[in-house]
Amino acid sequence: MVDCLDEAPETARQALLERVAAEIRETGEATGCCELSGRVWHALAAVPRHRFVPDEQQKWAYANTPLPIGRGQTISQPFIVALMTELLAPAPGATLLEIGTGSGYQAAVLAQLVRQVYSIERIPELARAAAQRLHELSIDNVEIRVGDGAQGWKEHAPFDGIMVTAAALTVPPALVQQLKPGGRLVIPVGESGQTQDLQVIDKDQQGAVFSRSLLPVVFVPLIQNLA
Repeated sequence: MVDCLDEAPETARQALLERVAAEIRETGEATGCCELSGRVWHALAAVPRHRFVPDEQQKWAYANTPLPIGRGQTISQPFIVALMTELLAPAPGATLLEIGTGSGYQAAVLAQLVRQVYSIERIPELARAAAQRLHELSIDNVEIRVGDGAQGWKEHAPFDGIMVTAAALTVPPALVQQLKPGGRLVIPVGESGQTQDLQVIDKDQQGAVFSRSLLPVVFVPLIQNLA
């Protein structure tokens, strides 16, 4: 059922990509993403997921499933990473904001696709570990800071795209404000411990905002008002 590191990582990674592509096709009617694009495929292929997974979870590093990374947090299911990346549709020269660095895996994937990624993590030890992994992999276009992700990163705004990898009860106004006209926000919205809605929020060139819900997801909660 799962690929493990008894296989060569390259083989396991290829099998995972094929499963992710199949799930993208299966959910295409609901999401509007009917195919895993070449850019996202290559970005996923370029990032060794086992480098972002704790030692005790290595056997499942290339399973299409979320995995615990400590402190009550998870590394997202590869299908969800791929889907949210496709939905964000980042252009090569884009500057992105990610809320919820976690292990750094999603940031590493985004970094393959854009000019710059800014990522906010509320747990200092996770932020430090993610920064170290990215450094070891020579991924130098991701900047991480510790903070309240719901407040965004005003100093580097506005952003071409914003991805939130934790569920908010409501869409944080600061994130919408920090989105460029023509930009897009991808975010799970709903109660912690329940199924949430994966939403895509677009801001048009006049600043009007439009949102749509795509499919049910389950994420850890976005903790706001960091002391």
